[in-house]
Amino acid sequence: MSEALPHVRHAERTLRTAARTGEFADRANRPGRGGVYCCGTPVTRRVTGRVPPAVRLPAPAGPHRDPGVPLSSDTPPEGLSLLNRASAADAETALLTCCGARRWARRIAAHRPYPTVDALLAAADEAAYDLTPADLAEALAGEDTTALPDRGGLTVHTALRAAHAAYEAKFGHAFVIALEAADPAVALDQTMSSLRTRLGHDADRESVVAAEQLRRIGRARLLRLALRPGARPPIVLADAGTA
Repeated sequence: MSEALPHVRHAERTLRTAARTGEFADRANRPGRGGVYCCGTPVTRRVTGRVPPAVRLPAPAGPHRDPGVPLSSDTPPEGLSLLNRASAADAETALLTCCGARRWARRIAAHRPYPTVDALLAAADEAAYDLTPADLAEALAGEDTTALPDRGGLTVHTALRAAHAAYEAKFGHAFVIALEAADPAVALDQTMSSLRTRLGHDADRESVVAAEQLRRIGRARLLRLALRPGARPPIVLADAGTA
């Protein structure tokens, strides 16, 4: 932790300076910078030292809602309908892009069909709370470094890489944080603050925090999957986390 904190503090100072000079405001107004960002896509590689591209999610109207979609509607959105109709294997493949724990994916697939998105999200929460330490380790092993908006410049991202590396060296898995409700303009600052705090945790405490972050991340990805428009086959929906 002592080796990582100087990098974290330096990055926080850089972020505050950028905020005062308006650097973030200029970038935030560029086309294509809207939306909400979440944790990186499940992958099999380990941290490579680069900052991966951001994953864009539908902007929620509340804790997890899209303003244009009634999650308790009698007519399920097409993404949920596709998931309900998919074979067990295809549904599990799609669900594994939301959370890498196979038991989580199998459980949600087995309880289909879901009448509403709210019912799907409730089932996902219940399955997440029941994950064992082995399930959590499996899910964390599939996570890459958290994806963030392309902001902050080289100095900040260099500090982020150093802090991420220190975190992985201490806990044995990538740092994950749910940013589905965060303003993109403060996502970097929020991440650095969380890194600084969580580097001070012991393994047991961090396991609890990481599990909650994974639950929220999986929920946000699952919402995106359920609301995904278009009539593609469910197996194609397995790529939903990389769009």
